[in-house]
Amino acid sequence: MTHKYTNELIHETSPYLLQHAHNPVDWNPWNDKTLAKAKTENKLILLSVGYAACHWCHVMEHESFEDSLVAQVMNKNFINIKVDREERPDVDQVYMNAVQLMTGSGGWPMNVITLPDGRPVWGGTYFKKEQWLDALGQISKLYTKNPEKLIEYADKLEHGIKSMDVVKVNTDEPVFKTEFIAEAVSEWSKQFDHTFGGLSRSPKFMMPNNYHFLLRYAYQTNDEKLQDYVNLTLKKMAYGGVFDQIGGGFSRYSVDSKWHVPHFEKMLYDNSQLVSLYADAYLISKNELYKNVVEETLAYIKQNMTTENGAFYSSLDADSHNSKGELEEGAYYVWNQEELKTLIADDFELFSEYYNVNNFGLWEHSNYVLIRKDDDASIIKKHKINLEDLVKKKNNWKQILLEARNKREKPRLDDKTLTSWNAIMLKGYTDAYRVFGNPDYLASAKKNGNFILNTQLQNDGSLFHNYKNGKSSINGYLEDYATTIDAFLALYENTLDEKWLNTARDLANYAFDYFYDDQSGLFYFTSNSDASLVTRSIDYRDNVIPASNSIMAKNLFKLSHYFDDEHYRTTAQTMLNNVKPEMQDYASGYSNWLDLMLNYSNPFYEVAIVGSNAKQKINELNKTYIPNKLIAGSSLENNMPLLKNRFNPSKTLIYVCVNQACKLPVSEVSDAKNLLTK
Repeated sequence: MTHKYTNELIHETSPYLLQHAHNPVDWNPWNDKTLAKAKTENKLILLSVGYAACHWCHVMEHESFEDSLVAQVMNKNFINIKVDREERPDVDQVYMNAVQLMTGSGGWPMNVITLPDGRPVWGGTYFKKEQWLDALGQISKLYTKNPEKLIEYADKLEHGIKSMDVVKVNTDEPVFKTEFIAEAVSEWSKQFDHTFGGLSRSPKFMMPNNYHFLLRYAYQTNDEKLQDYVNLTLKKMAYGGVFDQIGGGFSRYSVDSKWHVPHFEKMLYDNSQLVSLYADAYLISKNELYKNVVEETLAYIKQNMTTENGAFYSSLDADSHNSKGELEEGAYYVWNQEELKTLIADDFELFSEYYNVNNFGLWEHSNYVLIRKDDDASIIKKHKINLEDLVKKKNNWKQILLEARNKREKPRLDDKTLTSWNAIMLKGYTDAYRVFGNPDYLASAKKNGNFILNTQLQNDGSLFHNYKNGKSSINGYLEDYATTIDAFLALYENTLDEKWLNTARDLANYAFDYFYDDQSGLFYFTSNSDASLVTRSIDYRDNVIPASNSIMAKNLFKLSHYFDDEHYRTTAQTMLNNVKPEMQDYASGYSNWLDLMLNYSNPFYEVAIVGSNAKQKINELNKTYIPNKLIAGSSLENNMPLLKNRFNPSKTLIYVCVNQACKLPVSEVSDAKNLLTK
């Protein structure tokens, strides 16, 4: 296929960058050569950041970046740089902070204009063509006639960006009480939506870690009202259009308050964390809905986002081609009534009530996004049908619609592999295995773990961030280390293979050498071997993915128990204490930190299981929800601190320890559970 235009992005591997390789804009990748060019030519940099599954990124591309008039203005006045935010989260973080300072909000596409040295002077998110041209004209004019004004503003903004990630050392003694957590949750609860779950606002993001923490907190405090709220949220998300009722898997968020119409892109990291969340929720409630969500989501991941070597792809686009051949958001997923009547035929009346092919499920342009409102029991009662027949009908409907949908053009796949997101999915598979015992889930987790070990881990102990077309690239970020350690610790607990535990320790030690900041007691997002940006950020506020520092602090807490390591122990405690002053006012932004605080404010158990039946007893123990524990085990003599001198060749013993004091060993899992749940 011949193209009128081709720019420097043609040499990149990122699907997002390649989408822009034939724009008339002279796009360049973010690299030393491009940055040096801006300085040499003394030209402003126009930095545009997005990702492959981003709907509004595609809209702005079509309206502005494919327009030759806009391209002329951009090419004449700027060095134009395109960045995939998933490939370069370090660049995205720095300039997103700048945009939030300038405008009060952020999002993608993100567009920033910087001085030739990379310091930002103007920015925003999506712009219509006229707005875009007007802004570019004004800034170009100002830079030509009065550059001192932009330089002065850049100085002030640089100071503001650097202050955003400053964490003050907390000189107060580290005291972590349940009362502190209770106050934070009480303030947070004022925002709860008790009709549809989630928060009382739209759009609604699923924020898995928020509900994972609240699930645990409600359980450990016997707060039935909070348990009901969390279960309401999980049910409504599973009933909503934000969960793909036909193909499984979750979209990124819903644009409305009832989880109905999603922003249709499907991200690996959302589905990974939601698998873990629903698995643990099932462990408490034994709600079959939660089990179905896990099974259907993992079936979707296996079918659509898994490579032959066990790695996972990043995302599927929000947009796909409609029947007219035009890119349209959600075109692959939505249905009109006539189409459904033809496909479902005699069952349409029941189907339309089950999935609300009515005003409740209507979206726009006479299209329906399938959404549930009533539970199966209500449908069974109303339609005088038994559960077995309803399940058969549902499976049949899904098969029919899936076959019809597969004839449509599928959304574009972002087929790059990110170490951090893979590790989160690895953890999801491991959690699903822990709860449901499906050996296929553990096989997928181990296969991905070996992919990370063999492909992304280098001989010097460092990790690559990216993998594409058989090649690993980009030096790893703290998120890669934190999530991989977390995943490997989970793999160890479920396999007792010490290579996962020892690699987790080695990665933590590497992070201390290359990422640790002595002043804040936290870890930088980038390695000290990376080229410097405007500022070196510290990622500590939890978002859709928990902050890399909060994951790291939890890792060090666990590693301190496994290796009886005082350095890990005090670092985790110091990290939590330094973030503590910010946590109470905005608990949803610190939910993973609060989860760690529960480890200190409640008993935290070390469970050592030693003997020939260790694995079987671990599997049995895992059928009970006990979030305040870690497991160490061996079927043979072992010198690990938690296992040393505990092997008995004639029987398998379970040791339950807390605060370095152990109770008498027991041989029955039921007796161990009693010791753990008292």
